[in-house]
Amino acid sequence: MFKSTFRLLTLLSFVFVVAMTVSAQTAAVAGNVQITKADGTSVPIEGVTVEAFRTDIKGSGPASKTDKRGNFSFAGLQIGAKYVLSFSGPGAEPTYYPDVQPGRSGDLKVQMKEGDGRKLTPDEVRQIASGAVTGELSEEDKKKNAEIEKQRAEIESKNAKITEENKVIEAALKEGNDAFTAKNWDLAVSRYDAGITANPNYAGSAPVLMNNKGAALRERAVKTYNENVRSTDAGAKVAAFGKVKSDLGEAAEGYHKAWMIMKNAPASEVADPKVKETQIANSLRGATDTFRLMAQTEQVDDTKIALAKEMLVEYQTMETDAAKKESAKLILGDLYRVSGDADNAIAEYRKVVEASPESPDGLVGLGLSLVNAGFINNNKEQLQEGANVLQKFVSAAPETHKYKKDAGEAIEMLKTEQKITPQKVAAPARRRGN
Repeated sequence: MFKSTFRLLTLLSFVFVVAMTVSAQTAAVAGNVQITKADGTSVPIEGVTVEAFRTDIKGSGPASKTDKRGNFSFAGLQIGAKYVLSFSGPGAEPTYYPDVQPGRSGDLKVQMKEGDGRKLTPDEVRQIASGAVTGELSEEDKKKNAEIEKQRAEIESKNAKITEENKVIEAALKEGNDAFTAKNWDLAVSRYDAGITANPNYAGSAPVLMNNKGAALRERAVKTYNENVRSTDAGAKVAAFGKVKSDLGEAAEGYHKAWMIMKNAPASEVADPKVKETQIANSLRGATDTFRLMAQTEQVDDTKIALAKEMLVEYQTMETDAAKKESAKLILGDLYRVSGDADNAIAEYRKVVEASPESPDGLVGLGLSLVNAGFINNNKEQLQEGANVLQKFVSAAPETHKYKKDAGEAIEMLKTEQKITPQKVAAPARRRGN
């Protein structure tokens, strides 16, 4: 999983870092044009002609036009040269953007006003940009220039910050993936954290790092559990299992945040729908595996069950494999059962058994939960139903099923202590559509 997501982030970052270096001599210039309507709203404007004129020498570059989103771009303008861009379009007042330096100006933001659609001549553009129209700029032009300079400074500052963040993210991802490959889970988690911290809400990097961190946390939890499950040192075992619960809980939170960021990602951060779909799937699969481990290790953080309810439903909607869907349905019941919430466990297991009446895991989960609830509530009907379901499970389950012995012992206990004998019952009707 983490290798493919690494290539994704590398690609995204590569596009950002080198998009402005088309060749050794030129750099791209791009931006967005909006128009202020009479009602004060600002919307993208399509069909604006954007012309590039040199201000350091007599010359001009190719023209461009804005698309439906108001975006424009020049594939390559000469590095080291200075340009002024002229903007004109139907229904708009012409405007300009001075002192554009390819490779240094960043994405330009241009605001137009409604007007007669007039187009500035090359001489007018150069004169306005140099302040030589009447010997001095008008107050309106001075104000416009000041606003442009402010915007450019903000953009340059933002781009510088992004460049530094990008370096940190790229390095953290590589180091994290190298540590993951080496099974150094502590270092992998630490490096992924460094990348996440650089820009924790950016859809172009954070979900990849969070998903990878979740995988590292799961691996660390499994390692800790396996090393301590047979320990005879009670104190050490309790401490170790506490770490398992903490790592799995943190992984679940990370997957959930990655999922939410990518679900709500704007096109400016993740333009490719396939990239978005892949990362959402990675988050849901990773979360499902994490919740399954919580139940299997019996280290359930009750505060994460709400996340499980939300994400497991989404996973089942996404998953096309019937066996995997059923497995995911069982997880929520298992989480409730392990956490001691018998009533909710019963409700979830009933859904599984209604959809798949012969499901051994659904039957034993339902039976054990009914027996548990019956003792808690002193409810003979629940104990009887539990005995019936467990007997059906014992009769059909393979000898290798990990709960077959527990189910058999529960039945014998009900017979001797509660005088309850299992009764054969009809299988529940299957729900339509399952």
